[in-house]
Amino acid sequence: MELLWEISGWAGAVAILSAYLAVSMGWLKAGKGFQTANLLGSCAFIINGAFHEAWPSVVTNVAWFLISAVALLRMRATQESPVAAAEAPPVQFPGVPETGPLAIIEAPQVQFPGLPETGQLAIIETPQARCA
Repeated sequence: MELLWEISGWAGAVAILSAYLAVSMGWLKAGKGFQTANLLGSCAFIINGAFHEAWPSVVTNVAWFLISAVALLRMRATQESPVAAAEAPPVQFPGVPETGPLAIIEAPQVQFPGLPETGQLAIIETPQARCA
């Protein structure tokens, strides 16, 4: 039975460190997978710490578990709410003319002797736009 508690501690270490490494290296976003790995890892550390009567570790991992659990619940709540994901309507301020959408186009290139060639972008107003 003691081996089971030791395996639990090492599995918790692998879960938490793997999640931290993956987020730090940019392989994983700090989302559901990251929080789930932290939640499961902290549970494994709680079991191992309680077996070894390492109460500071147990308390730290209970806090770690609660943080991960709350984060997962908040992610779930925002996922289910279509109102939160709705796009805000455009705002027209009084006294400010409506410009309409803008387009980004590639500007003509001018080559100066002795300078490297570069592409430049320009922002222009589309035909629907009105100027004041």
